[in-house]
Amino acid sequence: MKHSSNDIKNRKMLKITIISTLGGLLFGFDTGVINGALPYMSLSSQLDLTPATEGLVSSSLIFGAAFGAISGGTLSDTFGRKKMIMCLAIIFFFATIGCGLSPNVFSMVLFRIILGLAVGGASVIVPTFLSEMASKEQRGRMVTQNELMIVTGQLTAYIVNAVLGNVVDNEGIWRVMLLVATVPAIFLWFGMLTVPESPRWYASKHKYWPAYNILRSLRDEKTAETEVREIKTHIDNEQRLKLESRISFKQPWVRRILYIGIGIGVVQQVTGVNSIMYYGTEILRDAGLATKAALIGNIANGIVSVLAVFVGIWLLGKVGRKPMLMVGQLGVISTLTLLGIFPIILGDSPIFPYIVLALTVTFLGFMQGAIAPVTWLMLSEIFPLKVRGFGMGASVFFLWIANFLVSLIFPILLGNIGLSNTFIIFAVLNVISIIFVKKFLPETKGKSLEDIEDYFKSQMKTKKQNAQSIVKQYK
Repeated sequence: MKHSSNDIKNRKMLKITIISTLGGLLFGFDTGVINGALPYMSLSSQLDLTPATEGLVSSSLIFGAAFGAISGGTLSDTFGRKKMIMCLAIIFFFATIGCGLSPNVFSMVLFRIILGLAVGGASVIVPTFLSEMASKEQRGRMVTQNELMIVTGQLTAYIVNAVLGNVVDNEGIWRVMLLVATVPAIFLWFGMLTVPESPRWYASKHKYWPAYNILRSLRDEKTAETEVREIKTHIDNEQRLKLESRISFKQPWVRRILYIGIGIGVVQQVTGVNSIMYYGTEILRDAGLATKAALIGNIANGIVSVLAVFVGIWLLGKVGRKPMLMVGQLGVISTLTLLGIFPIILGDSPIFPYIVLALTVTFLGFMQGAIAPVTWLMLSEIFPLKVRGFGMGASVFFLWIANFLVSLIFPILLGNIGLSNTFIIFAVLNVISIIFVKKFLPETKGKSLEDIEDYFKSQMKTKKQNAQSIVKQYK
């Protein structure tokens, strides 16, 4: 049976998507696997973790990820997307082995930081690689598939944890849970050998012929020629914009966008979402479930996260960014408040663990279906072209730092003030977050990137004029 040229090109794009998004799968797996491994690591016969060292072990990966994210883009600009993803696969592999064989807390934290560098790098480089390989029509779907692979990786980690925890009766099973991640790392490295480099990266090095040949293998010739010309024009403009960007942050309206971008990243993390993604098993154990039952129950969190991403993708085309974000935050505040109240009302009731599970699942529905997709979309929309790279990098860096702080203090709060008070604190933080969103975030749906830039310029101009008129009144 003969296949048409378009079928062959589509299969190549599918292959590129599946292989490169293994980086997203590893991102999800490595951030999620700690959820089920911590109860076993904490045993006196293993790493003998306290609430403080639990937080340190879990958050050390996130600390590394912050620096992996901020350096990953620069390194991939220098050495290429494909080469850097292959380097990430090597780091994933050896750091995972280091974590799985760690004899003490110090070595575990060290290897988790190294693993975090790969996670942070993957969070930046994989979406960049996908967006540069895809055509304009495919770009949204391909990049979104990476987000889907991240939550699929977390779900896979929860399932692996539940199976190993219930089938194998050994306190050292956490080592096997961690070491499972070496398998997709191997597939990622060998798989990347079979895919081409980003044509956009070749063009950035003024190697337009290799860029054209790669595009021609993925598009028809006319489209490939047009795209190379567009890339060249864009690169020429970027050279000029780089000179302008040096003075851009001296302009108040640009600084305002940067502060808003950082705020959006922090708002996503103070929901406490990663307290559930990383410590879901611990929360269910604290609520009264046995470890093996908690591992099984935690699978529900992963399933809902995957389904909610599909809902979020659909909603983005139907609903405004700002109302979608605010509805998500109202849902998060409500569920966090109930998680704070029910431990006081129900106490030792046998149904309490299942109510906690139902509420965490509801929380994740609001979070992954509304707040998370809007966060990443708005970060990609609000920055002017000339500062987009730095603005995105700074915002994502602060997002990871906020994630690190939440991951570090959550088990300490849980161990010292209990489940109820911990969730009440997060509910209060989200009340502050919703005020920030209502007051400072613009609506960006249906507006071009240039329209958004003009909005911020005009807003700052109006603010300046109002200030001047007030001064005149008092003169």
